Amino acid sequence: MDLETVRTFVAVTDAGQFQEAAAELAVTQQAVSKRIAALERNLGVRLFTRTTRGAGLTIDGQAFLPHARELLRVAERAVASVRTGSRPLRVDVIASRGAASGLMRGFHRAHPETELDVVWLFDIETAVAAIRSGEIDASFRAVAVPGRPLPEDIEFMRVLDEPLQLLTGPGHALAGARSVTVAQLAGHRIWMPGIVPGTEWAAYYDDLVAEFGLTIEATGPNFGSDALLDTIADTPALATFMGEHTLPQLPLGGAPDVWPADHGLRRIPVTDPTPVYPHSLLWHRDNPHPALAELRAHLAATAAGHGAAGTWAPGWVLPG
Repeated sequence: MDLETVRTFVAVTDAGQFQEAAAELAVTQQAVSKRIAALERNLGVRLFTRTTRGAGLTIDGQAFLPHARELLRVAERAVASVRTGSRPLRVDVIASRGAASGLMRGFHRAHPETELDVVWLFDIETAVAAIRSGEIDASFRAVAVPGRPLPEDIEFMRVLDEPLQLLTGPGHALAGARSVTVAQLAGHRIWMPGIVPGTEWAAYYDDLVAEFGLTIEATGPNFGSDALLDTIADTPALATFMGEHTLPQLPLGGAPDVWPADHGLRRIPVTDPTPVYPHSLLWHRDNPHPALAELRAHLAATAAGHGAAGTWAPGWVLPG
């Protein structure tokens, strides 16, 4: 269906006269008449009746009008979705409580005028495909998976090395520690049911286990963070890893509990070395969205550095 004929139909309806619609559309009255005639032939019905007062809608015209308006609204949204600067910046943050979500909240506070669409995609392959197709503008990821390099048209910058901390319940053997070394974790069961084989975070924890001889269990269904916290709180033999910037934060071991209040959970810094999860921002090199440049500049100015002394990350993580 020719949208110009639909737009002309709506203009005549609103104006009530062919001549006034022609002036609004900056075309001749003859052109308006031809467009309406073409639309009527396409639909197989008459849309207007001419009266002494102008053009009035037929019953079929009244039935078609709301759909015509919706067609024009859909067309406007379609154009806006690809017009640089006229659509929200679409960013994948993986999870609502993670560090990437916190980085985007910081960007929003600094740039409240920028419209944002925040999405949660599953793995790096899905995110990269969405970036390349234009479905999203950027994604926070660990940059790569061993043996699967990024495509040449994807650029990235490393924006945050997030320290891992040990999360325990009140009955765990390490619950009273102010900090623990990686070596002290050997022999303790670390339960992380959210690890999915083939993902970038699975590759990260595989290397962590291989490097330090830890025991990470990914068995059982992942019922979400609330169920994980319930289990950790009630099972003295289990602990889990939590990123330092995962929200809401828990107090350091020994401090009053704030989340959940009745669990007695402890988060304990890990040292010698401190394992860090490397967050990077990925985007397509040809993406012209002006807010994407603002986001990169904001992260470059505010995000923490990487490669600090006393930290560990897998060797396959690109420096950025």
